[in-house]
Amino acid sequence: MNTDLRELAAAHGVATEYRDGDRRPVQVDDDVVVRVLGLLDVDATSPEACRAALATARADAAAGRLPGTIAARMDQAHPLPVPGVLVDERGARREVTEIPAGLEPGWYRLETGDQEVTVVVAPPALPEPPRSWGWMLQLYALHSAGSWGIGDLGDLRAFTRWTGTEHGSGAVVLNPLHAFTPVPPVQPSPYTPSSRRFGTPLALRVTDLEAYARADAPTRAEVDALRPETVGGRIEHDRVWAAKRSALELLWRSEGRPEPRDAHADLWEFATFCALAERYGGRFSRWPVNLRSPDAPGVAAARAALAPRVAFHAWVQQQVQIQLAQARDAARAAGVRVVHDLAVGCDPEGADAWALQDVLALGVRVGAPPDAFSQQGQDWGLPPWRPDRLAATGYAAYRDLLRALLRQADGLRIDHVAGLWRLWWVPPGETPDRGTYVHYDAEVMLAVLTLEAHRAGAVVIGEDLGTVEPEVTEGLAARNMLGSSVLWFTRDRDAPGEPLLPPQEWPEKSVATISTHDLPTATGFLRGEHVRARAELDLLDDPAAEAAKAEVDRLELVELLREQGLVEGEHPGEDQLVVGLHTLLARSRSRLALISPYDVVGEVRQPNLPGTVDQYPNWRLPLPVSVEELYDDPRVRVVVDEMRLHHSGQDGPHV
Repeated sequence: MNTDLRELAAAHGVATEYRDGDRRPVQVDDDVVVRVLGLLDVDATSPEACRAALATARADAAAGRLPGTIAARMDQAHPLPVPGVLVDERGARREVTEIPAGLEPGWYRLETGDQEVTVVVAPPALPEPPRSWGWMLQLYALHSAGSWGIGDLGDLRAFTRWTGTEHGSGAVVLNPLHAFTPVPPVQPSPYTPSSRRFGTPLALRVTDLEAYARADAPTRAEVDALRPETVGGRIEHDRVWAAKRSALELLWRSEGRPEPRDAHADLWEFATFCALAERYGGRFSRWPVNLRSPDAPGVAAARAALAPRVAFHAWVQQQVQIQLAQARDAARAAGVRVVHDLAVGCDPEGADAWALQDVLALGVRVGAPPDAFSQQGQDWGLPPWRPDRLAATGYAAYRDLLRALLRQADGLRIDHVAGLWRLWWVPPGETPDRGTYVHYDAEVMLAVLTLEAHRAGAVVIGEDLGTVEPEVTEGLAARNMLGSSVLWFTRDRDAPGEPLLPPQEWPEKSVATISTHDLPTATGFLRGEHVRARAELDLLDDPAAEAAKAEVDRLELVELLREQGLVEGEHPGEDQLVVGLHTLLARSRSRLALISPYDVVGEVRQPNLPGTVDQYPNWRLPLPVSVEELYDDPRVRVVVDEMRLHHSGQDGPHV
């Protein structure tokens, strides 16, 4: 690669090389770098174009031009290349030669020369999270006497009240509750949402709505008759949504077809998308050209023509926000933090992609480079933020996304938190091995997150599993944000053979779990179900070798339990091993330890099997027991007692 292209790529945050999962350097093909630069509106398609673009980048650097957005800490002065005027959120102005220390955390505007720059002033760190334990829930998997074929916010309220008041647990971490496009087929994956700014109406408890309480008896009877049941051991998202949509339409009409008052512009925009999707289908790229963006010339007329449906979807979303707030408040009353999950991206044909085209790289798909587990790389099918457009727009879309989630939560889990530093971009038409990393301004991304979490009083958890650079974990810890420690992966990387770490040596600033939604459950791991399932679907090159490795991993884990005095005998039983695994978790140094109903009640199947779509019932598996049965399950009592004994909120672990 010539030096001009390398320098130009560095100036725009495009990687020309990276280290793979084994820390070996990998060179990115020149044409991939050129294509990705083009996606950032940087022309490097010829030597002349490359030199011209590089000259512009050098001139901006020499002139001391600032990025469109910069980050500063309230406890430190931030130097500026030229003086300017700093304007705070109230409009107060002051002349500055630097961003001074001692400013209130907040959003500022810097006027300097011919530039207006957004300044994010954040606290150096969030308050240190207390030591506690809790649950991680796939909310959709719960089922109770009151829910309609899928876990809902009524189940969440009951669950937090139960575990908070009876057990003293401190947190419930949920799967993403983002919105889907309301036409079939309903996307079952919570990690491919239509919008991350709005909530899923699938989580509504229809019979808890005020409109249901106000409805007359015949209307309530008609609503009750729509209640679907879970059949065949699968959650059927389309059937559940059809029932809930019909019930919501009945209740909306019984309320006089209200149009929400004081609704903000984003809500009307989202509701307009939903109404257009009902008429033209769930992929906006196939809509008439004059409807393919919110400011397209035909949208205003279409919104007027579809006014009743727009009003309906806006009303539904308001009901979702009301019940989300009720669930949070009920949890707080029981001493439990509700932590929501932020998916790494959105559906490229969904509401956010339609509304935020100015800051998303549509056509690009994020994923991961080739590694030992995925030799061709991974394609997640999600469009990334454009770092240049985020900076130019003051990170407003990212800020508003965080605010939307934090309004209804006491914490936020960031899926693939390394994406605040860099994302693997796959250009349109390429396979995932033909991509490269695009870097983001991590200081600004973290400053926005820290500021908004500080204002909301929220805890932040970063999912930093897999191949992540050291600065990711270090950056989280420096801001008192928690990383992720999963039992199967928490190893001593500096010791020969990389043995499992004992719990007393787990990272303190982390969330400890046995597994995740993408990994085998406790019982599934012990039985080798993760190997059997993948072999049955022909996802393994050498099933026998994988089975042998799984057995070695199992024996290593049993040996760790034996060393910790948590199992007895030469061949401990499965129940003894599962309790031992939870005790191991409870003894960890980690600030927060989370248990999963899947692990406690012996579910063999994992919620999601990476590398599959329809071959495996991803995101469609209900818990094998109802919520009511879970409350009375003796296995829950045993595990909860271990958590309360060893992870009870003191300054350190009890061992």
